Amino acid sequence: MIVKSGTGVGVHMEEPHRKPLLYLQTADLVMEEIRNRKLQPHDPVPSEGELAKLYSVSRMTAKLALQILEKQGIVYRLARRGTFVSGDYLGGPGKESLSGNVTTDKKLMKRKIALLFPNMDDYVARIIASVEQEARKSGCQLLIRITTDKEDESFCLQELYEEGIDGIILYPRGRTRCSEKVLELNLLNYPLVIIDRIFREVNIDCVYHDHYQGAYNLTEYLINRGHREIGYISMSFDGVTSREDRYKGYVQAMLDYALPVNGRNICLDCAEDYMLNLNGANLQLKDFIQSNPAMTAVVCADDYIATSCLYTALSIHKQVPEELSIIGFSDIQLASLLPVPLTTARQTTEKLGQAAVNLLGKRMENSREGALSIKVNTTIIERSSVRNLNQ
Repeated sequence: MIVKSGTGVGVHMEEPHRKPLLYLQTADLVMEEIRNRKLQPHDPVPSEGELAKLYSVSRMTAKLALQILEKQGIVYRLARRGTFVSGDYLGGPGKESLSGNVTTDKKLMKRKIALLFPNMDDYVARIIASVEQEARKSGCQLLIRITTDKEDESFCLQELYEEGIDGIILYPRGRTRCSEKVLELNLLNYPLVIIDRIFREVNIDCVYHDHYQGAYNLTEYLINRGHREIGYISMSFDGVTSREDRYKGYVQAMLDYALPVNGRNICLDCAEDYMLNLNGANLQLKDFIQSNPAMTAVVCADDYIATSCLYTALSIHKQVPEELSIIGFSDIQLASLLPVPLTTARQTTEKLGQAAVNLLGKRMENSREGALSIKVNTTIIERSSVRNLNQ
């Protein structure tokens, strides 16, 4: 097996600076405010909203600052009533600075981040492993949540926000638009990084694979092996940016090599019922293959479609790769176990997880910097499903 390595992450991210966290600095300012106002035990402290306006920080930062002061015994909080100076607080200038002592209190330094996923499979498990490893290196505690549906995703986001989790990495459930809860947290400048998907209608931090370049490279790979009649199969785009980008990469590669983009060789509305019987013949794909006898190769939008296409071709006695070369995208675990092991684009989960944690760390240090998008390159994994027509 030949592994062709990509060049890695499209945007280089530096390690987060070890400067005092913003909410710790805000906690110091609140302590100073208590002293300046000469507040006495059980006097009310300014609310989260008041502190946010006073110090030009987000409500989340203000909330975290008050939580830190509560842990230090400086204030206490009553549900629906507010925050008050602790009865044991003596005040005065001798009280230590929280941000100045940040390196001496490991519990205070330990940031908590969460990772939200809609399901668990081999691909997701590899992302979790990479995020967990990078979180350890960054000194963060990692909480993992698997959501059951879109409503549960929003509920989990709100719950983690209210629990004072420092930042969240979100793998959104299948959707075409950003959810209202994500928009709300984004407006609050809450540290939130979207992985493996982009929402073009909102400026938000995201880390995703370069689907366009990945599909371009796969198509070019086929062209370099002598294929000219190259087809493309995808499920409906439905506004999913990764599907759109993969198709655009295929089209651009064909155009760059002066090859015709033959509409007859393209299927962009593959019904997803193939998922119910991956190793059986799919009637829609059967008709597509039989209607295009001159087609020598096909790029599939993901490995599941490629798997269904392979079994369908074999069911009508179309030999793979002798008569039809098939190429996939994602490199799921199944790809190497098929009757004809699948050539595909591997989505490198290690770099995805590293970039997501590093970007979240950067955002937790500076919540007001503009949104960043980081592309992670894919790698072609060559197996047995492509024939070299030049030989």
